This record gives sequence, C-alpha cells and structure tokens, in this order.
Amino acid sequence: MQALKPSVKIAVIGAGAMGSGIAQVAAQAGHSVYLQDQQAGAAEKGKAGVAKVLQKRVDSGKMQQTDLDALLGRIQPIDNVEELADAGLVIEAIIENLDIKRQLFAKLESVCGENVILATNTSSISVTSLGAQLKRPERLLGMHFFNPAPLMALVEVILGLATDKKLAEVVHATAAAWGKKPVFATSTPGFIVNRVARPFYAESLRLMQEQAAEPATLDALLRDAGNFRMGPFELMDLIGHDVNYAVTESVFSAYYGDFRFQPSLIQKALVEAGRLGRKTGQGFYSYAEGAERPSPVVATTQTFTEQPVIIEGELGAASGLAERFKQAGLNIIERAGAGVIRFGEATLALTDGRMASERVVSDGLQDLVVFDLAKDYQQASRLAIAAAKQTSAAAVNDATALLQKAGLAVSLLSDSPGLVVMRTLAMLTNEAADAVLQGVASAADVDLAMCAGVNYPQGPLSWSDSLGQGVIWQVLTNLQASYGEDRYRPSLLLRRNAFNGQSFSA
Repeated sequence: MQALKPSVKIAVIGAGAMGSGIAQVAAQAGHSVYLQDQQAGAAEKGKAGVAKVLQKRVDSGKMQQTDLDALLGRIQPIDNVEELADAGLVIEAIIENLDIKRQLFAKLESVCGENVILATNTSSISVTSLGAQLKRPERLLGMHFFNPAPLMALVEVILGLATDKKLAEVVHATAAAWGKKPVFATSTPGFIVNRVARPFYAESLRLMQEQAAEPATLDALLRDAGNFRMGPFELMDLIGHDVNYAVTESVFSAYYGDFRFQPSLIQKALVEAGRLGRKTGQGFYSYAEGAERPSPVVATTQTFTEQPVIIEGELGAASGLAERFKQAGLNIIERAGAGVIRFGEATLALTDGRMASERVVSDGLQDLVVFDLAKDYQQASRLAIAAAKQTSAAAVNDATALLQKAGLAVSLLSDSPGLVVMRTLAMLTNEAADAVLQGVASAADVDLAMCAGVNYPQGPLSWSDSLGQGVIWQVLTNLQASYGEDRYRPSLLLRRNAFNGQSFSA
C-alpha cells in the first residue's frame, strides 16, 4: 500500500510536546501541517518550540538554515478546528480523556471531507471505543508515537474493531515514509509496548520487596548483564511514578485484575508520598543538588587459587561464559555431565527459575551457586549469583573468585527464583507470547516494537529463541511452582512451542 503523498495536508490537534513533535515529523517529510490547539497561543508556542530545538542543529552544523526555514514554513498554527476541512490525515494528541476525544472526533467528522483519515495518539484509550459513536468509525485508527516523537522510531498503528485495514496499511506506509518504524496492533489494553513492558518494572519491584537486592544493584545488573539501556528504577524515576503507576493500574484494571499486571505497593507508596522521581527531586534515588547515587553491591574480591575449571556437559544459554573462561586463560577441562561448572568447592549452574536451595534437594547438587543470564557473557561486566542455604562459605568464595578472575563484578543476591535478568526476560517473553497468541500483533512486530519503542537490546521473543528450545517455558514453569501464583503462568504459546519445536522466528 502506498504512503500518503507529501501533497496531502496533515493536521495535528494538540500543540504540547507530543503534538508539536508529530507536526515536526510530518513537516520534515515534506507535508504542509496544520497545528491546532484550543488554548490561545499554544499552537504558535508549539511551533516556536520546534524552531528552538532545530535551531540548535543548525548552529551545530547538522542542519542547513534553509532547510529549517522551509520546514517551519510548512507548519501553520491555526486557532479553530473548522480550518481543517482540507486535511487528509488528522492526528489527535490531546488530553487522555475518552469523552473529550469523542467530542473532538465527532466535530472532525462534520468538518473534514469523507475521505479524511482520523488518527488518535492515545496510549491507553480503546480505539474501538473512540470510534463507536462516529458515523464512519472505519476511518479512525490509532497512530501512537513515542516521546519525543522526532527522535523515537516506533509508531504503533492501532486497528479498532471497525477500522478499515486498507487505511491502516496506508498509515503504516506513511509512518515508514516519515522515517519511522511502524507496527500493527489491535486495540487491546496497552497495545504492544505498554502491555509487554510491564514486567520490566514489576519483577524488579517484586525482587526489591522480597529484599533480594536494592534498586542500585538491580538497575546495574539489568544494564551491565542484560544490556538494557536503563535499569527499571532509574527509568521509573525518569518517567515519573505517577505516570508509570497509572499505566500499570490502567492495564491491570483493563484486564479485569489479571495478577500478571498487579501494581506494586512500593510504587504506590512513592506516589502517595509525592516522590515522583526526577521531576520532584526524589524517587528511588535522590536528585537533590550534591546527592550521591548509591553504588550497586559488589562482592569483595576473593583470592583466586589456580586450579582447573571443569565444565560438565553443555551449558546451553550460558556457553558464552565458558568462552569467557577460555579467553581469560583459565585451565578448562570438559567432560560429560548435567550442564554445570565445577571449580574448587563450588558447583555453578545457570538459573532455571528454581531457588538454589530447591535444586540442592531435587537435583542433588552440593555446594550449589546459581548464576544469572547475561545478554552476552563475553561482553557483560557484572553478574548476579545466589547460593543455597546448604552451600558452604568456601564454595561461595570459590564461585565468586572464578567469576571475578573472568573480569566480572559479582553481586550476591538472596536465594531468589530466576534471579534478575533471566526472570525479567522470562516475564517479558511471556507477555509478548500472549500478545502474539491473542492476535494483538505478530511476533516480528512485537520484537520490533520493544526495540524501537523502549530500546530493548533484543526483542524478547527472538532473545528467547536464542536461548534454546523451551528454556524460557521451563523457567516460567519453575517460577510458577516456586510462587504458586497465577502471575507466573506460562503462555500457552510458549508451552506449545516447547513441545512442537517451533520458534518465534520460524
């Protein structure tokens, strides 16, 4: 399907940061753009904001002044919706209120031509519900940009129940022509990103609540072992706890109280206390002038004793750790076994979603130390471990010394199922798999959305595939058994794939 031609006029309603950013994107693509806001002077202010940001690019030599002048000449601030009659695509970016949006779209139907495409930038309101009272609901869809719109690549193209699929394809092609990475999604709570991303925050909040580790340590592990750009606590502080908590509550309520989306009492307390993050100067961290960020907990350096590292069997998803040992010049002995590493008194094994204490009893692994998943064991700078209560102090020291010798900062957590990166990935994958199972989006679009929308190091579904058949399903099965909670129930699609040998990338 072809994109809208640059000759088609675009209207953006709402001249705040998001609306003016969308106007900039459309103008950069060569469209004439109407920028309208009901507040007097807001549209002019929005255009001035675009000019200010882009002037910095001109001043730094990254943009020509003539190009900026031409772009700004294509943005026309207007006062009244009635002036939008000749717009071919109208994108609404106003307050998140169902009734107000419905009134606006009803007005637009009476003002604009019958062939106009109406789009909402809503992040949480049902497109189906927005279109239910329109005369032509098939011409309404979601066009969900991410903030800041000029910089963030993702656009979720949302189909309501009545949306004309051909129009959605036109908008998808148009977003691509504007330099974005569009994905299709059906109008379900949270769409793709705001649904699939919930566990990124929820699992670390749960680990904190269980006193497995403090925020600084959990953030560092997800950055330095998981390759996420930011840890969940610093990201929640950046977003604002009022916003992040409200989204979680909205998704939780929309899914009829499904405990997979249950909000955290810890975050609720921060909201009640007015500790909303950076914008108030205090969240999980203090942003007061001169305040020092807490350091992640790192095990003290242990004395390394030269002795063989024995690798028994295939390490699977942790095979990169064996390569790291070899690159460190350690003496490696490989022999048959159950996929564990033995060094000194310690037996090391990749977490499978069970507590180390349980595996000592169930698998007969003495002096067991479990270690976390890393996105790339050869590049990671930090790794979490946990020891069974039955594990000796000497074994913990040997495990720590081995990992430190390989250049890893080691954080010892309490004996928690799934640790940090593995547990987070498992739950992200679970939500992504259910989104695919329920027809919200394709596996490829889910992965693209999470990479382009929230900068994940890899789409959760393709990352899951890379670990091996059924690994994430087994981790989730063990997590559910450990907690006895529906929160950790594995997606039927993950179970199906585990038994039929199919991958998400197939």
